[in-house]
Amino acid sequence: MFYYLLKYVLLGPLLRLVFRPRIEGLEHVPSEGAAIVAGNHLSFSDHFLMPAILKRRITFLAKAEYFTGPGLKGRLTAFFFRSAGQIPVDRSGKDAGQAAIREGLGVLSKDELLGIYPEGTRSHDGRLYKGKVGVAVMALKAGVPVIPCAMIGTFEAQPPGKVIPNIHPVVIRFGKPLDFSRYGGMENEKAILRAITDEIMYAILSLSEQEYVDRYAAAVKAEEAAATKERKFRRMPLG
Repeated sequence: MFYYLLKYVLLGPLLRLVFRPRIEGLEHVPSEGAAIVAGNHLSFSDHFLMPAILKRRITFLAKAEYFTGPGLKGRLTAFFFRSAGQIPVDRSGKDAGQAAIREGLGVLSKDELLGIYPEGTRSHDGRLYKGKVGVAVMALKAGVPVIPCAMIGTFEAQPPGKVIPNIHPVVIRFGKPLDFSRYGGMENEKAILRAITDEIMYAILSLSEQEYVDRYAAAVKAEEAAATKERKFRRMPLG
């Protein structure tokens, strides 16, 4: 109930008014049945804009940190995500990927739309990074199509660290559904999963026209954070 209240009354009209998103390829999103919408992830606002423009409900796998933040802001964020029916996923530990897959398959088993960001985290610099294979596992196990999606302009509208979005034009572009039924029963084949994931990322890249980096975003973020920390340490006065 709260999901549709947000979509049609509280948040959706405001987002449409502020961002005036242009929608392309909406006909590629099926009107019924299970499907995965796999998109790039440039901004916190991505979580709100896509549900606001889709006719069907879409459930995202959201990082658990959105549900456990401290203070008033943390409680409000957790309330929003829970009320909107989004699913928290703990990304720490060796079993994190399997937990995300189980949750995603649960959504698909109810013939619903599942939203997922194969990069696993927001892009910190606007580039598109290597996708994780969980999306391929879910597509094969559930036997559902994958609709590639590109969010364009949301990085400029709300870059990392910015709370109040800028007014900036946004385009949400959907591509033709990708059918991987030819790989049915091969969800344990690592090479197949990598090939499927790369095909999905290439479809997203074709829609978004971003620069592509063939590395995981989390690893690049960690390296850059370590380098920044080292530079600061070097500049510290001695004694």
